[in-house]
Amino acid sequence: MPRRTAIRNLLIIAGGAMVLPACYSKSGKPTIQLNNLSLTEEDELFLEALCETLVPETDSPGAKSLKLHLFVMKMVDDCYKTEDQQMFIRGLKEFDDFVKEKVSKSFVKASIPEREELLKSIQQDKEKNNAIYKFYEITKSKTIQGYLNSEYVMTNLVKYELVPGRYNGHFPA
Repeated sequence: MPRRTAIRNLLIIAGGAMVLPACYSKSGKPTIQLNNLSLTEEDELFLEALCETLVPETDSPGAKSLKLHLFVMKMVDDCYKTEDQQMFIRGLKEFDDFVKEKVSKSFVKASIPEREELLKSIQQDKEKNNAIYKFYEITKSKTIQGYLNSEYVMTNLVKYELVPGRYNGHFPA
């Protein structure tokens, strides 16, 4: 092997070794840029787990593979009033405390049955945990909206019909 080729290959390997750790380090920032919300990477992982609990993966893709948590974050950031955004953030923080109190571990590390029980208890005690319930309702509605508007649903599950629809000459007047 020529000396120049060996030196070039060595420099490429050294450069890759220097860049590789930067690819795997946690930045603490969410995946998408948000203008009004201040979420961390842990908050994003929590939202991902919550959305996956609401729309689990079966024979069709779930919330995690459709990245519905990003849709929820962007919709709350862009389309909600400041008061609702603050309620969302407060509910997210209180939800984390609520989960640690009930299960003594984070929502991400909880098992699927534990997650489902937690969500049922939130729906039953909506007056007691107003901020948590509001956060849960916003997340649930935006997750469902994102799923129904996803490319998978619109191409595979919804049958498209042209605007006027079909003609039915036998329809009673």
